[in-house]
Amino acid sequence: MTQSIVFAPLVGWPVIFVLAAASVALVALALWRGLGGWWLRALGLAAVLAALANPALQEEERAPLTDIVILVVDDSASQSLGNRAAQVAEAVAAVEAEVAGLPNTELRIRRVSDGEEDAGTLALTALAEALAEEPRARVAGAIMITDGRVHDLGLVPNLPAPLQVLLTGEEADWDRRLVVKDAPAFAIIGEEFNLTLRIEDIGAVPASAGQEVAMTISIDAEEPATYTVPVNQDLDLPVTLPHGGMNVLQFSVAPVEGELTDRNNAAAVQINGVRDRLRVLLVSGEPHAGERVWRNLLKSDASVDLVHFTILRPPEKQDGVPVDELSLIAFPTRELFIEKIEEFDLIIFDRYRMRGILPMSYIENVVQYVRNGGTVLVAAGPEYGAVDSLYRSPLSEILPVAPTAQVVEEGFRPALTDLGRRHPVTEGLEEAAPEGGWGRWFRAIEVEYLDGQVLMTGPRDLPLLVLNRVDQGRIAVLASDQAWLWGRGFEGGGPQLELLRRLAHWMLKEPELEEETLTAEVRAQAVTITRRSLAEEPPGPVTITGPDGAVVVLEMPEAGPGRFEAAWTAPLLGLYRLEQGDLTRVIAVGPAAPREFVETIASGADLAPLAEATLGGVTRLEDGMPDIRAVAEGRPAAGRGWIGVTPRQAYLTADVNVVALLPAWLWLLLAAGLAVAAWLVEGRKGARAA
Repeated sequence: MTQSIVFAPLVGWPVIFVLAAASVALVALALWRGLGGWWLRALGLAAVLAALANPALQEEERAPLTDIVILVVDDSASQSLGNRAAQVAEAVAAVEAEVAGLPNTELRIRRVSDGEEDAGTLALTALAEALAEEPRARVAGAIMITDGRVHDLGLVPNLPAPLQVLLTGEEADWDRRLVVKDAPAFAIIGEEFNLTLRIEDIGAVPASAGQEVAMTISIDAEEPATYTVPVNQDLDLPVTLPHGGMNVLQFSVAPVEGELTDRNNAAAVQINGVRDRLRVLLVSGEPHAGERVWRNLLKSDASVDLVHFTILRPPEKQDGVPVDELSLIAFPTRELFIEKIEEFDLIIFDRYRMRGILPMSYIENVVQYVRNGGTVLVAAGPEYGAVDSLYRSPLSEILPVAPTAQVVEEGFRPALTDLGRRHPVTEGLEEAAPEGGWGRWFRAIEVEYLDGQVLMTGPRDLPLLVLNRVDQGRIAVLASDQAWLWGRGFEGGGPQLELLRRLAHWMLKEPELEEETLTAEVRAQAVTITRRSLAEEPPGPVTITGPDGAVVVLEMPEAGPGRFEAAWTAPLLGLYRLEQGDLTRVIAVGPAAPREFVETIASGADLAPLAEATLGGVTRLEDGMPDIRAVAEGRPAAGRGWIGVTPRQAYLTADVNVVALLPAWLWLLLAAGLAVAAWLVEGRKGARAA
């Protein structure tokens, strides 16, 4: 039971203050005039003012509430290093026992694991959420068991009580880590660029750690190269990407005895290789309706430098027209086919015939260009079966089809072969066909299959589109000059631009159009693994090796013709190696070294200002578990071997009873009695004076 006096004034407080001032003035006047009853007048006026203030006696029945101590436990991945997990378990048990020994005190425990998408340790967020769930008037303190490596320092909760940090780890801890300080997202294939790396030793580094270390470097899991590099120095590493598409560069240093972890001894960088201005040489043997198809396709791509020549005037044509009216420049055959042929990424012969413009030695140079890694596309017309066909030149060594000298002049619909439905160049094209199928073509060159992959067939199942690999290069033949009909929308048209775009990019060796590939798409920790294959039999399971050395064998069901997919959730962040047959790929789930392992040495430097602002402190568990004491609010709450919480003495009011201090009639009687007494005293003094 608690009693107190409260006021419920009958008039406003300003009126009472004015009346009080007037009363003081009247009493002062009575005193100045020497009236003997001035003090009785003062008491009477005070009784009137008290009656107006209406004092009352308030009685409360209070139920005391327990104090609350919030314990935030850091269970992030970095707490698994060294003996920190044991320190955490012992500290939690000790805090539970100490708080249980405090009178009228409860403990709330909030555990924090790794944040999603490598957000790190969000310990202050967890503390703020725990504070929001409890009445602030009951929070007597907060205790955080952590290694000090929290990643939400920008969120500082408004603490009503001391914050105590119990720091795990040991002062003798040290670690070696590999950091990629600067790496581009894109790089030009074949051009050298620099990566900035640094190998750092942090913490209490022993003298035996050494000042140099062996670092291995590999690209796309190929055979690694090893170099000796200094420690604690920035290293500018020159790198050249070998192919287009995503290149995964992996760097690693060997673990050293005594370091906290080797999870940050490796790093992976994913750099997209792009071509700088693809150079394409288009040679048109004669003007025709489909010539503009190739030109429009290649000119629509801003990354393509197109060199296009059309032979308007063959040697046998003598019509007297001046040469300067037929072309802007002469055909620089020697410059293009001898001196600069290696600079082109793709050469297209569009309805070209041997008319003596290109000597046989130049064609032999084209054959060698293909064998060395170049690419040639032959878009054939009726001339392919003639006596001056390209097949009658040295190019026949690498052409995948031979002409029969017959030209089929009839309507037909191009069709995909079984292989074509699986090949990335033509896969899925049938799905985009209009109702009734693709539009017809009306001319095809009859050819005999020699080698390569037949993706499309024409009339009487004759080969229409044939691809082949020759040594390091590639060659393709399109045995018709009627693809332009699709572009004009004849009979519904067809996927002309998509087909020719894919064909050109396959010729340019774009990774996404390779026939045998193993790829992976990573979103957060969800991994979609895709295997593309032209083999009739399924490629078998994929073997996944995680950053901790754990191996997972995953079956890959067929998701479409020639495509096999499997969805999998990576249990850890880091580098994973995928292997299936002779195909290997390295992927990074999150960073190679997760945020939890970037800074591994325990430190209270970041949390110390927050703790000291609440009169708390940072205590190392290595020195022993401190006692927990109750300290008065505003007093230091941390010392040698102890930490403090502030009792809040919160309560719940169960009942309130308010009774007037005196009834109104009694106040009136008291004031009147004092006024009469003053009059009587002053009247007697006046009679004596007479």
